[in-house]
Order: sequence, then C-alpha cells, then structure tokens
Amino acid sequence: MSDTETIQIPHLGGSTIGYRFGKAYDASLPTLVMVNSFSTSVELYRPQFVDEKLSATANLLALEPYGHGRTRATYGQFTYWDSAIAGLQVLDALGISGAFVLGTSQGGWIAARMAMLAPGTVKGIIPLGTSMDFESQRSRDLGCWDGVEFCTPAIDALAASVSDDWVIPVELVDAVLAEGFGEDVPAEDRAFWHETHQKNYTGDDGRARLRISSINLRDRDGLHGRLDSVQCPVLWMHGTADRVYSVANAQDEITLFVNSAGAELRVVDGGQHFLSATDPDAVNAATVEFINRWK
Repeated sequence: MSDTETIQIPHLGGSTIGYRFGKAYDASLPTLVMVNSFSTSVELYRPQFVDEKLSATANLLALEPYGHGRTRATYGQFTYWDSAIAGLQVLDALGISGAFVLGTSQGGWIAARMAMLAPGTVKGIIPLGTSMDFESQRSRDLGCWDGVEFCTPAIDALAASVSDDWVIPVELVDAVLAEGFGEDVPAEDRAFWHETHQKNYTGDDGRARLRISSINLRDRDGLHGRLDSVQCPVLWMHGTADRVYSVANAQDEITLFVNSAGAELRVVDGGQHFLSATDPDAVNAATVEFINRWK
C-alpha cells in the first residue's frame, strides 16, 4: 500500500488534503473514493487496500476529511459540507471525472453530500453504519446513541489551549474504539490506533481540529429534507451490533432516497459500527458487486 500523500485544493482559503491510492491509478477502471470515520484516517481502509478482487475492480482512493489525518485548511472552521466539497475538488485536481463514494459512519453523510452537490460526478454511494439525521430525539427513539451526551464532555475538555507536547488522551481514543469496533478490540489494533491518533492529534492545532470535528459530529445538520436530490444508486450496509446507529434507523432512512436509481439496505449480522474495518469481507464483496452493476 502506498504512503499517504497530500494534494492542494482551493477550498477554505486553500487546503492540503490527505489521500492514499491503493496502487497506481488505472484510467481504465472506475474509482472508489473511501471516506473515513470520526478521528480515524486513511488507515481505516487497510482491509480494503489489501483485497485483491476489490483492487482489481476499482481504483481505491481514501480521502481524509477536514480535521482528520494529514488534511489541513487555512481556515480553522469547517463542516461536513466542506469535506464533501474538498472531496470533489480532489477528484478534479486528480483528473478523475467520476467516482463511487464509500463512507464509514461520518463518511456516509459526506458521501451523501457529495452526491447532492455533484450528481454528474458521483456514480453511486455506499454508506456504512451511518445515519442521515442530526442527533435527534427521533433517532434515539429508534435505538441510536445519544451523540450529544457522548461528544459534549470531550468538546468541553478540549476548549482550552494546550502546549506543544499535548497528544490526544488514550481514554478518548478508547471511547471511540469501543463505539466503532465493539468492546473486544484486539490488542494489536488498539495499539495501532493509539499510535495513529497520537501522531495525528498533537499540540494546540491537533486539539483544535479534534474539537471542531467533535462539534461537527454533535451539531451537524440533518439531511432528511435533501435526500430526494440523491439520484445515484445507494447501497447502505449496516451491522446488527452497531452501537451508534440502529438497523431500525437505517430501515427508515433508506426509504427517503426516493429519486435514487436504486436504494438498497443490506444488514450484516454481527457487524459493528466501523463496518469497513470489522466486516471487510462482507463490505468488499458487496462493493465489488455494486460497482460492477452500476459502472
């Protein structure tokens, strides 16, 4: 797998976007953009990059949203709409005229925003373990988590400036891992994500990026009223063991893609919230099938 690279785009006063191709770009293949979950980075898609059938089906291009990995912007404030615009500008900068977009958790609503903004560019979206709502009472009534309760303590704790030697507390990393991977995170994976987070979130800049990312998660706008503008096909995959967003919520929201060329929900038995990482065999096989059907 190639190293993470960066590319310059004009959005937000000029931005540096972290990205990674699985292998050298092949113009004869469709492209699959992959957008990572909260506080993670392109490394979330290690199971996708090593899948030979998926790699033979599409160019695999992981993009890091604002506040994540190596992505930086001149402006300190950003939203999920900004990350969607950035993803489209990266495609333009790379000379890629169309792509499928897969997104894990927050990546799912970035994928949906990309489809809304550029229906001629986005050929299909694959949201994984996500929700199209804001952190509403409706979603909690359907068995989803309380995102306000989860995020607010971290937002408050990250409010004050810190010194250059600050790194993200492992307690916060472990809280994210528990929600994304479940309680039984292998020791090797836990150590990997501790190290990765503590490389990406250091000093006062790291604190500020993490805080805005947490605010975005807690305070984002819902997409229900906009989903009828998604015209491309949708394959939503959701695990039954997802601790953040429920299957019941996914079953309700897939029906809102009323103008999609084809909207399908696939439930993965035992699947966790970061489904691309915990259940890659199911995700990868379904993604290959989806791309081959709609390319």
